[in-house]
Amino acid sequence: MLKADTSERIFNVLIEKDEDGYYVASVVELPGCHTQAKTLDSLNRRVREAIEAYLQVAEPERPPEFIGVQQLRIKLHPQ
Repeated sequence: MLKADTSERIFNVLIEKDEDGYYVASVVELPGCHTQAKTLDSLNRRVREAIEAYLQVAEPERPPEFIGVQQLRIKLHPQ
């Protein structure tokens, strides 16, 4: 008996509206994975398609190597 694939992933999608009135979606976890549409309903369908296409051709992801956290002190000059 074959086991059904029930794995799921959750993606964060940044949605913006451009100067031409189009909705633009960028998938935070998938660099270069984005799409646009005139309506939010259409955008939702298109972003799902974009994610599926991205995952079909993407190389297996290696987790990033943690290097550290850095604080910078910058002097601000009054204008």
